[in-house]
This record gives sequence, C-alpha cells and structure tokens, in this order.
Amino acid sequence: MNKYSITINEHQTSFSLEKQFYDELKKISIKQKISIAKIVASIDKSRAENNKNKENLSSCIRIFILEQLKL
Repeated sequence: MNKYSITINEHQTSFSLEKQFYDELKKISIKQKISIAKIVASIDKSRAENNKNKENLSSCIRIFILEQLKL
C-alpha cells in the first residue's frame, strides 16, 4: 500500500491506496479529463455533505473507483 499526498481546497491531505486502486484512479482521471486532486476533492466534499466524515477518505476513494468501474 502506498501513501499519496495532494492539495485539495488549499490544504494538504493524504490517502493510502493499493497500487491497483491508484492505477484505476489515474485511468478515471484521464478518461474524465480532470486531475486526481479534483476527483479526491469531489469525493471529500461529498463525504462532508453526506455527514460521512467519520468514513476514511481512502475507503471512500476505493468505493468511488468501484462505482466507476460498474459504469
């Protein structure tokens, strides 16, 4: 598992993902033509809006990736 650091909403944050998940996240980023940071910011915002702040950001990213793969 690797740890990745990015800046979202002008603050530094990090998340941990297995290489396979990160590779899929990169593919999604390329397909949607948006940066990984913007994808993660969107996931983080959704997490806050749905009162799911207790959920781990890395877990939410994995769920997002799985949902994208189902499309």
